Amino acid sequence: MTNIPVNDIKKLREKTGGGIADCRKALEESKGDFKAAEELLKNWGIDKAASKSDRVVGAGLVETYMHSGGKVGAMVEVNCETDFVARTDEFKNLCHELAMQVAAMDPKDVKELERQDYIRDSSKTIGDIVKETISKLGENIVVRRFMRFEIGQD
Repeated sequence: MTNIPVNDIKKLREKTGGGIADCRKALEESKGDFKAAEELLKNWGIDKAASKSDRVVGAGLVETYMHSGGKVGAMVEVNCETDFVARTDEFKNLCHELAMQVAAMDPKDVKELERQDYIRDSSKTIGDIVKETISKLGENIVVRRFMRFEIGQD
C-alpha cells in the first residue's frame, strides 16, 4: 500500500506523537492497519530509546507535585541532553507526571518507579512513558532521583 491518505497519517500522528515520515512508513508496512502501525511505532520508539541510552544527560528539570491537600508531595530530578529539550512542554509534562506518580505510588527507588504501572494508563509502565518521550524528543532522558514527603511519616 503506497498511497496512504494524509488524514490517516494525521490521525496516527495525533494518537501516537510519532513523526510524519514514521507514521507514513508504519501505515505502509502495516498495509493501513492502525493497530499494527501503532505497535510498529512503539517498537521503533523503544529501539530509538535504546540507541540513545549512552548519551550524556547534563540538562533537565526538578519538578514538584503536591497531592491530597498538601499532605503528600514529591520532587523529581529528570535529566536530558540539552536545555532546549528541558524547556519543551513534552519534557515538562513528563516531569510532572513522574512527580505525580511518585506522590501517588511511593516507589522505593528509580528502578521500582520505572517498573510501576503508569497511574493514568495501566497498560504502560513508567519506563514505557519515558521511552516514548525519548522517541518523540530525540534525546536521552534519565530519571535521576526523587523524594516523597508525607505529613507524619519519617
